[in-house]
Amino acid sequence: MSNYKPYPAYKDSGVEWLERVPEHWDTQRIRSLIDSAQNGIWGDDPDGGVDDIPCARVADFDRNNFTVKGELPTLRKVPEAQRLSRQVNPGDLLIEKSGGGEQTTVGVVVQYQGVEPVICSNFVAVVKPKKGVFPRWLCYTNAHLYSVGVNVRSIKQTTGIQNIDSDQYFSERVAVPPESERQAISAHLDRETARIDALIEKKTRFIELLREKRQALITHAVTKGLDPSVKMKDSGVEWLGAVPEHWGVKPLKLLVKEGSTISYGIVQPGEPLDEGVPFVQTTNMSSGDFEIESLQKTTPEIAAGFPRSRLTGGEVILGIRASIGAAFVVPMHLAGVNLSRGVARIDCSSQLSSHFFVAYLSSMAVDGYWQLAKQGSTFNEVSIATVKELLVPVPPREEQAEIEEMLSNATARLNSIFKKTERSIELLKERRSALITAAVTGQIDLREAV
Repeated sequence: MSNYKPYPAYKDSGVEWLERVPEHWDTQRIRSLIDSAQNGIWGDDPDGGVDDIPCARVADFDRNNFTVKGELPTLRKVPEAQRLSRQVNPGDLLIEKSGGGEQTTVGVVVQYQGVEPVICSNFVAVVKPKKGVFPRWLCYTNAHLYSVGVNVRSIKQTTGIQNIDSDQYFSERVAVPPESERQAISAHLDRETARIDALIEKKTRFIELLREKRQALITHAVTKGLDPSVKMKDSGVEWLGAVPEHWGVKPLKLLVKEGSTISYGIVQPGEPLDEGVPFVQTTNMSSGDFEIESLQKTTPEIAAGFPRSRLTGGEVILGIRASIGAAFVVPMHLAGVNLSRGVARIDCSSQLSSHFFVAYLSSMAVDGYWQLAKQGSTFNEVSIATVKELLVPVPPREEQAEIEEMLSNATARLNSIFKKTERSIELLKERRSALITAAVTGQIDLREAV
């Protein structure tokens, strides 16, 4: 914020969380800045009738840009009288009245910037700012309240879902600049946040390209090898393509350790326990978090019924439900841990390195196999029989080691770039939030900003 100047003089706002405001600014309750706040409406699915009308829902909120997303779904059987009292016109604000979740709290405010009037759903209220209250400025002001958690003290949760108490929330006091400054603040924030968002989008796309590059690198290495001059042969499988002539291609069921079998884990682990036998489930496979304290626990008696999925360390675990295809070499600290129904244990024979096999499982070739296997299934899962029939290219062990080393070095470099880029995105988001806060609370003077 070093390129911005503060106002010449400040005064105590009298609001604990707001502290000082510019001397010529006022503080007012939100309710004094709005004409009305009308709850949305229930409606049925559209049927193409004359009463169908587009409807803005919480799911249509763009929480990053404080707007409503593109094309809206429609509702039917909404009588005209009810529509008019809940009509959302371009520029009106929408507040999330009910919703929230584990990661978010209810109460976010967005602005409808569409062209045609719509209505809002029952979990939303349409807020009409008073004449002279610039709607975009009021939207940014509410965004600041949400970012610092002022909305939290107005949340009621007596029915298992978060609900915002409108009367209490609209009683909150905010900093109010003169009308001419509200428009200047809004215009500056629109311009600067658009610049920041463009940078975030560019960096996000860069990360996507890096992921594509990493997967292409892995796929080529585990299916074609490292020597571009090597003779190739047809694998006989469309999704695998040609492989080096001296490599073998075998179904996975022939590449597991003798006396071992590919099996999934505990079918019904019961209620989560504070003490007991930890087990890896699909959420761990998705997040890659295998710290013991993050694992759910079951009773020793239940775990004892699934000895084939008890981990020893060094084998491969594979997501077969929800997180299909996620695969890891089991770290040694998981010895004695079990698995859930959605995770399979694979103990590779001496022909196949666990690390090479995990790299292969993350390739685009295997992803194509899973997609084919899931066709016609009503569940997002693959069977153990399907896993056993997976065809695996098998280079000589020394070549597997060379591929592992190359991929380890290359992916380490790419992962380092990932982290730096992700951190730069986080900093941009922090700057965006800080800029909005500074502008709507008067920490910076934008009257002459360009």
